[in-house]
Amino acid sequence: MSGATAHIGKGAQKVGIDYVLVDLDKSIMSYLERYEPASFEAGFGGGRGGAPDITIGRGDILQLSVFEAQAGGLFIPADAGARPGNYVTLPQQEVDRKGNIAVPYAGDVHVEGLTADVVRRQIEERLANRAIEPQVVVTVVESRSNLVSVIGDVNAPKKVEISQNGERVLDAIADAGGISTPSLETYITLLRGGREATVLYDTLVKTPKENIYLAPDDVLSVNRERRTYMVFGAASATGRINFDDANLTLGQALGEAGGLSDTQADPAQVFVYREESRDQLQRMGVDMTKFAGSDIPVIYRANLRDPSAYFAISKFAMRDRDIIYISNAKTYELTKFLDIINNVSTTNGGVPSDVLNARNAIRGF
Repeated sequence: MSGATAHIGKGAQKVGIDYVLVDLDKSIMSYLERYEPASFEAGFGGGRGGAPDITIGRGDILQLSVFEAQAGGLFIPADAGARPGNYVTLPQQEVDRKGNIAVPYAGDVHVEGLTADVVRRQIEERLANRAIEPQVVVTVVESRSNLVSVIGDVNAPKKVEISQNGERVLDAIADAGGISTPSLETYITLLRGGREATVLYDTLVKTPKENIYLAPDDVLSVNRERRTYMVFGAASATGRINFDDANLTLGQALGEAGGLSDTQADPAQVFVYREESRDQLQRMGVDMTKFAGSDIPVIYRANLRDPSAYFAISKFAMRDRDIIYISNAKTYELTKFLDIINNVSTTNGGVPSDVLNARNAIRGF
C-alpha cells in the first residue's frame, strides 16, 4: 500500500490513483463510530415536538356552520322557535384558484395558507356587526392540498391526506399498505422542495427521531436495493455476499465469508475499500489539498495479528458495496512457487516412462 496519496499510519507516498490508506486503530475508530448516514431528522427536522400546523389550500372542500345567540338574527329567523342550537350550516364549497371562499354577508374571505382557527376568527369579525354574537365552526371536509405521495415498493401506492394530528413517515407508508419488500433491503427516500434524503427502512423503524412529520406535497419513494459486499483474496469463501443484518460489522462480514484462509491469508493485511466523504476525512486529519471532489477513495487496513484489532473490526460498520480484500501471506507465495517447481520436476521425470508406455501400447495392436 505504498501508493497511497495520503496515509494515516506509517509513512506516505504518492503513486498512481489518488486514495487514502487508513490503519484501523483506537483514534480512527472514534471517528468511524460517529459516522451518521443520511438522515431525515437532520435534513428536514420535525422528528420531535408536536405536529406542524396544517393550513387550508386551493381545492380544499370547506363547510361552515354559523351559530347565533338567539333567533331573529341574521341567519336564524324570529319564527324559528325553540330548537336545539340556533345555527345554520352553509353548503360545502371549494377554495377557488385565488384562495378564497364566499361567505354570505361577509363576502370573499381569503383562506389559503391559513389554519381553520384563523379563518373562523376572520369570519366572526366580519359578521360581528350583523349577526347576534356569531360563532363559526370551520370544517375541512376534504383536503386536496395537503397530500403526500407514497410510491414504489408498497402494497397500495397512493396519495395520503395529512390530518390535523399530523402524519409521520411510517404512518403514510402504513396507509399505503406497508412495504412489499424485505425491510433489510428497503430504502425510503423523502423528496421535499428540491431536497432529498434516503434512510434504510429498518433504521427508520428502530430510530424514532427519523420518523418525522410529513409536509404537504412530500413524496415518499420506497425502493428495494439489495445490500451486498464483495470479498476477494485469501478468504475461505469469496464473491458477493448479501447483508444479513442492518448493522453488519467487519468482523461479522469476515465470518460470513468463512474467515481468513489458514493456509493462505496474511492476517496483518485485511483491507476494506470504499469511498468516504471529504468532510469525514478532514475530521480524521487528512490533508485534503491533494484531492478533488467530494467522495474520496479510501482503503482501511486491519492488522489482525494485533489482538486489539479484533475489537476494532467488531465496531467497524460495513456499508453497501464495500469491498474486502485479504492479502496472501508471503510464505504462501513461496509455497506456490515450490509447488510449481515440484510439478515441473515430476513432469520431466515422468517423460521417459510415458514414452515407453506409449510404445508398448502401440506394439500391442
